[in-house]
Formats: sequence, C-alpha cells, structure tokens
Amino acid sequence: MAEILSSPYLLATLCALAMAGLVYAVMFPYISGDRAKDRRVISVTETRGRKQSGSAVAEAQSNRKKNVADSLKEIEKRQQAKEKVTMRLRLQRAGLDITPRDFYVYSAISAVVLGAMSVFVGGLPIEAAAVVAFIGGAGLPRFVLSKITKRRQGKFLAELANAIDVIVRGVKSGLPLNECLQVVARESPEPLASEFREVIDQQRMGVTLGECLERMGDRVPVAEIRFLAIVISIQQQAGGNLSEALGNLSSVLRDRFMLAMKVKALSAEAKASAIVLASLPPGVMIMVYMSSPDYIMPLFTTTPGKFMVACGVLWMLTGILIMRKMINFKF
Repeated sequence: MAEILSSPYLLATLCALAMAGLVYAVMFPYISGDRAKDRRVISVTETRGRKQSGSAVAEAQSNRKKNVADSLKEIEKRQQAKEKVTMRLRLQRAGLDITPRDFYVYSAISAVVLGAMSVFVGGLPIEAAAVVAFIGGAGLPRFVLSKITKRRQGKFLAELANAIDVIVRGVKSGLPLNECLQVVARESPEPLASEFREVIDQQRMGVTLGECLERMGDRVPVAEIRFLAIVISIQQQAGGNLSEALGNLSSVLRDRFMLAMKVKALSAEAKASAIVLASLPPGVMIMVYMSSPDYIMPLFTTTPGKFMVACGVLWMLTGILIMRKMINFKF
C-alpha cells in the first residue's frame, strides 16, 4: 500500500484530479448558464421596474393635468353662473348714462310709435302691426344698444396699446404705477379715459388694482383687459420687471388689433354681399306694396298667403344665420 501511494504516477493523477475539481468548481457558474440566467432575470426585473415607474410618473402627470383642467373648467362654470349680464351692466358697457327704467320707457315709446305708423301710415293689418310693434319694442332698442356697445369697445381697443405704452414709459422713467394710470386717465381719448378714471376712483376707495381691472373687464368685456389684469396681478404677487411685461403685452395687443383689421378688410366683401342678399326680399316686398298694394295684399289676408309669408320668413332667417356663420371669423 505504501508503494502504491509512493508511486509518482498515482500522485500526479491525484493532483490532476484535484486541480480539475477546483477548476470545475470555479468555472461551474459560467459553464452551467446560471450567471446568464441571473443576468436575464435582473435585466427583465429592472426593465419592468423602469416601465412601471415610467408609467406611474406618466399617469401622475396625466392625473395632475386632468385635475388642473377640471379645476379650470369648474372655475369657468362658476364664473359664468355668477356673471349675469343685467340691463344696468349692458348700459354701462354701452357708455349710456341712463337707468334701466329709462331704457324700458324708450323701448315702449318705440313700440307704440312704430306700431301706430305701420297701421295709419303703412296701412298694415292689426296682426302685422303687432309684429312690427313687438320688433320695435323688444328688438330694435337692444340691437341699437349692442351696436353702440360694439363701437365703444372698438374705440377702446384702438387706444389701449397706446395707453399701455404710456404706462411703460412712465414706469421706466421712475413714476409709480398709480401716477401712470392717472396720466392715461387725463390724456387718453374716450372711452379709455373714463374707464381709467373709474379705476382710479375705485383705488381711492380702497379697492385693489387687480380687482379694479377685473371690474373694468366686466364693463368692457374684451380679452385684452383680462390680459392686462393678469399681467399686473402676477407682477404684484411675484414681482419682476413690470415695464418689460407691459411692453410685451403692448406688442401683442397691437398684433391682435392688426389681425382684427385684416380680417375685417378681407371679410368686408362677403359681409356686403350678405347684407344685399338679406335685404333684397323685404325691400322688393315694400316696393311692390307701395306701387300696387292690391297685388300683394292677398299674402297678408288669405290663409295660403300667410302660410307662404311664414315659410318665406323662416327660410330667410335660416339663410341669414348661415351667411352670418360663414362671415364671422374667430381668431
């Protein structure tokens, strides 16, 4: 037995086997594929974790955006529900120094006068005269009021950018904002001067400037006033360069006004065509009635004639609404 163990060949064999076992033990993870499996498992787990974290972040951002949008919609709905355009506010927007009672009295006078003229001068039947009186009392005064309001708002927008430039130059020269507003109220044309005088008077009563501008936005319901109120409110709360912000706002308002004038010029021909087409049938009817009333009176005295007049009025209103939709551009 000792001879066997002392044999050099056997010792070499045992050493070789031991070395092979050691090498196998060291190389086993690489040979068996466990390391590759572990790497695949780790990569899949990390990828899934990244995907889950990315989807969670995206979902959180989406929920946040949705909550903000819902909040804005809710605020807008509350504001629309809160804001009621009363007749007093309509008269303020038109710049008329009358009370709602006076407006209703003038509307009743208009209805009586037009109804009487249609009966005694035009010779229309009582039914047609009642329709004319209703239009003269309920429709015509409100139409005139809306036209006056729109014209006043146009004059206001035409001078608003210049007024903001005055404020910018005053702020850059070192004047306080209130003094710049007083300069605008003194030197600007109407209706800009009266609106800024109202802002200054409300400030003297203790109302904040942001609230004063919001009230001016109620009296002059245009988006440009909202922009001005937002810029000044943010500057008062967060600070910053007011002259630079107002200068940028002034350039934006000038661009908007130029775009509005361009749209108005491009749509002028379509509006003129729509006015001619809308006024042609009633104009022809009036001329025929004035030249030969016996020829057209069956339209107002017989049942088929009244039915035809009603159908014609319905189709005319439909055509006018379609043309109005085609020539009104929102920008």
